[in-house]
Amino acid sequence: MQLKQTKPNLKALLTTASCALLGGTVQAETDESWQFDTAIMQYAEVDRVMATEAIIAGQKTFSNDQVLNLKLTIDALTGASPNGATAQPTPQTFTRPSGNGQYVVDAGETPLDDTFKDTRVQLTGQWTQPLWQDYTVSAGGNFSKEYDYMSASINGNIAKDFNKKNTTLSMGMAYAYDVIEPEGGIPKPFAAMVIGDSDDPSFEGEFNSTRISSDDSKSTIDLLFGITQVINRQMIVQLNYSYSTVSGYLTDPFKVLSLVNENGEAQEYLYEHRPDERTKHAFFGQTKYHFDSGILDASYRFMTDDWKIDSHTIDVRYLIPFENGHYIEPHIRLYTQSAAEFYQPFLEQANSLPEYASADYRIGELDTYTVGIKYGMPMGNGNKLAFRLEYYHQTPKSNGTQAIGALKDVELYEQVDAIIAQVTYSF
Repeated sequence: MQLKQTKPNLKALLTTASCALLGGTVQAETDESWQFDTAIMQYAEVDRVMATEAIIAGQKTFSNDQVLNLKLTIDALTGASPNGATAQPTPQTFTRPSGNGQYVVDAGETPLDDTFKDTRVQLTGQWTQPLWQDYTVSAGGNFSKEYDYMSASINGNIAKDFNKKNTTLSMGMAYAYDVIEPEGGIPKPFAAMVIGDSDDPSFEGEFNSTRISSDDSKSTIDLLFGITQVINRQMIVQLNYSYSTVSGYLTDPFKVLSLVNENGEAQEYLYEHRPDERTKHAFFGQTKYHFDSGILDASYRFMTDDWKIDSHTIDVRYLIPFENGHYIEPHIRLYTQSAAEFYQPFLEQANSLPEYASADYRIGELDTYTVGIKYGMPMGNGNKLAFRLEYYHQTPKSNGTQAIGALKDVELYEQVDAIIAQVTYSF
């Protein structure tokens, strides 16, 4: 539920790839035995980030219909990610986020910071049980830790069945607290990146003058209201509304903007600055329909926020079973979003600095699509094995800002391609 605004974001990178990593909710047996789902996934962008994610999830259903869910997730991230600066017709030099050393980007290339490596370990637990007739309650928590980031959250949910359990109303709430301790510290908004010899005695003092603290935090409150309705023997529909409010440090400490002159030539690199509050509203609808030849699973999500980002997501899967227990499941996902009101691909030296600005393409206007297929098979004793292979394509777009001078000759909105491969095993 949280997407932290930091260096290449493990959750953000893996959202598309792992939203169905375990193939849906684990179905436990009723004899108080454990059932496990395991999965490993590889996400690889061309010439950029590579992420590997491993998951083991266990579920145990007790005789009184109480259910315990536990999950361990481990993510490893390597590669390179855009630092926010624009490409230039000449080579560019940047200081590493830690302040120790520099890296050089070739002429005409999108500036990529390849100085990071990270591993995230996440633990999730959820307890669900009947409360009284037709009511079910659930409570849980989540804790994740990276080298420079910590997130902890708690959640609760209550659901009531109506109409002979054909209608279910639910309401949930979650609270999360995140702390970021970026290497090199929290930069001052719009401070200029110090570039020079990090071994020079004066460099450390100049670098520290661009920092305001060693760490910062944010908190998030999420509310969810939903209804699930059985239409007939073949069809079920779910509708949700979610409200999310985030306050605290929402800037990405690793992102910069190019400050260019009238010829489009970069003069300085300024650390970005985002608002310290964000409110989101999301509307989600999903239907599953059992045809004679397969099962259609289709959903649509609309999100809008006070950063002026509007997004639309369409996700469609169609499971085609075979008589021997094997199946295939084609998948397509379409996503589009508008740009945040403070998104700017670069800043012009002739203009005064805005209150907020970010060149992070993730909050710019963009379109993406994912296409792929899953193949599953039984392994005996109720065990299952499945393989999924998908292709992901992202097209960032201009928000209307006109390129000037040298920027007309470089790629400001570079497309991203990625391959997603995963294996799941249930036992």
